[in-house]
Amino acid sequence: MADLEALAKAFTGLGIDEKSLIENLGKSHPEHRALFRKRTPHFFIEDERSFERWNDHCVRLLKHEFVRFKNALVLWAMHPWERDARLVKEALKKGPQSYGVIVEIACTRSSEELLGARKAYHSLFDQSIEEDVATHIHGSERKLLVALVSAYRMDSRRIPIEDEEVIRILSTRSKAHLKIVYKHYKEVSGNIIHEDLDVSDLILKETVECLCSPHAYFSKVLDEAMGSDSHKNTKKGLTRVIVTRADVDMKEIKEEYMNLFGVSLSKKIEEKANGNYRDFLVTLITRDN
Repeated sequence: MADLEALAKAFTGLGIDEKSLIENLGKSHPEHRALFRKRTPHFFIEDERSFERWNDHCVRLLKHEFVRFKNALVLWAMHPWERDARLVKEALKKGPQSYGVIVEIACTRSSEELLGARKAYHSLFDQSIEEDVATHIHGSERKLLVALVSAYRMDSRRIPIEDEEVIRILSTRSKAHLKIVYKHYKEVSGNIIHEDLDVSDLILKETVECLCSPHAYFSKVLDEAMGSDSHKNTKKGLTRVIVTRADVDMKEIKEEYMNLFGVSLSKKIEEKANGNYRDFLVTLITRDN
């Protein structure tokens, strides 16, 4: 019974517990595997002919889990500019549910990093990020996203006199200026600005949060990624955030995660992830920078 429970647990969560699979499944006898199939109806089903077989949906999910470790290693080894360029391309292919990744990259990278990603994108795909975003995205989100990926923010605390529409402000003002606006809004209204925005405009809300409180934004992405019922695209946020921020501001993200959720990020990953994937992520967030 203990072996069966360990085997089932090896398939559950983010990533796969490879060591447990080798120890329990690799050494198992036919009758042991038959019992495992009977005791895990969410993995195996019987069709109308009483034929016992894998649940196809479960197999597809397992494929995603087996490649998490590989994907994390590949992304980690990439030049940051190439990594961001490929993440933007993937988000465009995935569609509206992944446009938040484009916001994340455009708003949390420095001007030089975003410029580098744009150069890498052109080299990799023979087209500019701006052109691809304008081609693939339609509706109200298009203008904002094109402006964000085209932005080059001066690292200045000077507050301009003129007051332009929201998109122009978000895509041209320095992050230091926007954080001052964010703080002043809270002092005057008592509310957090991105929480007062129309709930239907998710892209705009994410833009403001990424620009003005990035560590809180990243903490929320990480926590949502580890949710048991999270969508597969949401779960990718765990790899993406840790790999892209490990060399940048992981210390601040870990502190904010603890403040928001009352548990350390390392402990949460150890609870929710498995095997080599878990060990690799924990190594990235606990190493000395």
